[in-house]
Amino acid sequence: MFRIINFTTLIRSVAIATTILTLLIYAAAERWLPQIAPSIRVFSIGPWVALMLTFAITSRFTSRAIWGGARFVSGSLYPDLNGVWLGEIQPNTGSPIEAAAVIRQALLNTEIDLHTPTTKSLTLEATPAMSAGQYKLYYTYQAKPKQIGWSAYTGSTIFDVRTVNDNGKATLELSGFYYTERETKGRIRLRQVGIDPNKDVSYY
Repeated sequence: MFRIINFTTLIRSVAIATTILTLLIYAAAERWLPQIAPSIRVFSIGPWVALMLTFAITSRFTSRAIWGGARFVSGSLYPDLNGVWLGEIQPNTGSPIEAAAVIRQALLNTEIDLHTPTTKSLTLEATPAMSAGQYKLYYTYQAKPKQIGWSAYTGSTIFDVRTVNDNGKATLELSGFYYTERETKGRIRLRQVGIDPNKDVSYY
């Protein structure tokens, strides 16, 4: 299993970027502000650059920009799942249930809010992974029924993450079997319909 970007690679990249940016800033100061350049030490710039880069990779907005650039260079990088997803849940018994989800994903964490007309599920753990060349998303959640007096329960799903053709448009899809501690099971399928992770898709 891995996070969106291999953590070791990420730390090494930040260290390299910190060094390069520090030297560039110092060189720029020597050229454009020669009167104050002697008072600026390379080692005094480095911590501020490291702090800036740390905020950049941990903020969802800036990390998505970094992520997009990395995916442009390497198309094999894990896809960006941020946004709104619509689909259905097919229990092993009974009729299909409509479902909507919002996924908020950064380089180091993933959160899924999954809603149906009767239940909302919040993330306990969501881990991107790759198995046999196939993108996966391991998802463990706590479901809270709308009905007052009904107790919450936990469940888990292993999603296949794939790109499908939806009316001539390449669309991301999540599909997989789910199991709950109430001994219910079934299949869930969701397709990405928007990229804004701040939408409200709750039913109640």
